[in-house]
Amino acid sequence: METRSVKIKDVVIGKGSHLALIAGPCVIESAKSAVEHARELKSITDRMGIPFIFKSSYDKANRSSVKSFRGPGIKEGLGILREIRDELGVPVLSDVHNVRQVDIAAEILDVIQIPAFLCRQTDLLVKAAATGKPVNVKKGQFMSPQEMGNVIGKIESAGNHNIMLTERGTTFGYNMLVNDFRALVIMAGTGYPVVYDATHSVQKPGGKGTSSGGGMQYVLPLSKAAVACGAHALFVEVHKDPEKALSDSSNMLRLSDLEDFIKQIKRVEEAVRNG
Repeated sequence: METRSVKIKDVVIGKGSHLALIAGPCVIESAKSAVEHARELKSITDRMGIPFIFKSSYDKANRSSVKSFRGPGIKEGLGILREIRDELGVPVLSDVHNVRQVDIAAEILDVIQIPAFLCRQTDLLVKAAATGKPVNVKKGQFMSPQEMGNVIGKIESAGNHNIMLTERGTTFGYNMLVNDFRALVIMAGTGYPVVYDATHSVQKPGGKGTSSGGGMQYVLPLSKAAVACGAHALFVEVHKDPEKALSDSSNMLRLSDLEDFIKQIKRVEEAVRNG
């Protein structure tokens, strides 16, 4: 089946288009931090010639501990994302967690993302689809790639065909995720673009007791494998100082390493294109 293309402002994701990058800090830590990260990311991706969508969460609703930082909330967070979108001219993406958030978020977001743990929630999927905005759905850690066909059916039922499917690892025992790269091939068989979430895939959920652990050293090799398997975009969370990040400090890519990361990924993309 031929892959559809999803157009997000000037970014086109799908077969025949160049690999795109969805990147930003895990959570909006402050307006200053988010804007600074977005400016630097825009500068790097412009210089490297890779299509870019900025992502960051206004609310991390599934943190391990009730005491963990969740973000500024929907009103302030969307205001910050709107500032980034308008100032830099880049598309913005963030998660929605319930049907009440969808219409509010759709006024600002260029892509509505459904978190992995909520990917089976019919009302949320249909409501997001009804906005007409592109919808990126993360495959649940508990689901097979074949089951994402049911997710697609729910979104299509609202007349929306601007769908992307994201692989972010599969639960393997306690506090561990593994990647089966067949998932990218299987999900691409639906005809919709596939995204590889390179940083959440190396997460160790709840691995530190009150927070998740991870292994950022695996982000690059797994991203290379994903591109070789046909991923149309990479989802990579980055931070200037991951050790001090307020969420996902163990698995985010250091911002200063991003340029070299893109160089190596683009070599793989070129090799794939040249057969």
